Amino acid sequence: MRILVVGAGAIGGYFGGRLLEKGEDVTFLVRETRKQQLKKYELLVESVYGEMVFSGPKTIQAGEKAESFDVILLSTKAYHLEGAIRDIRPYTDNKTLILPLLNGIAHMDQLTAAFGEENVLGGLCFIETTLGENGKVVQTSPVHDLVFGERSGEKTDRILQLQEVFSGTKANFRLSENIEQEMWHKYLFISTLSGVTSLFRSPIGPIREQAFGLNSIKEVLKEASAIMKALGAPLAEGIKETQVKKIHEMGYEMKSSLQRDMEKQQAIEADHFFGYLLKKAELLNLDAPVLGAIYANLQVYEKNSL
Repeated sequence: MRILVVGAGAIGGYFGGRLLEKGEDVTFLVRETRKQQLKKYELLVESVYGEMVFSGPKTIQAGEKAESFDVILLSTKAYHLEGAIRDIRPYTDNKTLILPLLNGIAHMDQLTAAFGEENVLGGLCFIETTLGENGKVVQTSPVHDLVFGERSGEKTDRILQLQEVFSGTKANFRLSENIEQEMWHKYLFISTLSGVTSLFRSPIGPIREQAFGLNSIKEVLKEASAIMKALGAPLAEGIKETQVKKIHEMGYEMKSSLQRDMEKQQAIEADHFFGYLLKKAELLNLDAPVLGAIYANLQVYEKNSL
């Protein structure tokens, strides 16, 4: 399969690098600055599992001519999604599989509208990566999971072929028969973690160890899960309790990526995570005061900082 990875950043560079390491046919869709960076410094990946170095990885820029790809791996931020859709459209045909790794759920409507219901898979990833000096991809924890599957849950011929392509890599590419549930579960978890850490401007440890903070965590889970269930999300029984336990198991100094973006004065995915849920809550006549406070806090940040 011919694989196009949109971007060679922290996520695309890592998982694309693992596929390159295996010997798969991978091309990165990059901007001019990243292309020159890769040309000068190569694609460097520093991982807890060892270093990878790729000299002259295949790249294209938006607008360059190329044949359509079999799979497009999409890990852009939500606020770049519209541009990414424009950029990848010329490299698709009616059989191209779009595999998004974005957090949240709102992007699925945009992608299916652009490429069709049949062409968009479900996907998510769990990984801690960042870009270091000279664009080096730095992976900082043992978790490096990419989960994918047909949104119907079926084991189709094409998804089994994709599983074969992904197998044998030195990262955990996992086929899910319940990818929609896993996507909603991650959305619930990310909304809670990013919501409380950004609201309190604190790592998760100090928040959960005092009563008001722990109650805030539980209230976000309660509000968000109620909205999701009203939307028909296939949440598992006991998911709130499971996620509270998971939050208690996290490292004391753990921060959400949204919180780290705020500390760097960068753009954030406030609308994608919280604006989406609050709009749905309004339509469903559901109260969500803590989510509202979180969203207001993020809007103040965007007004004052960006």
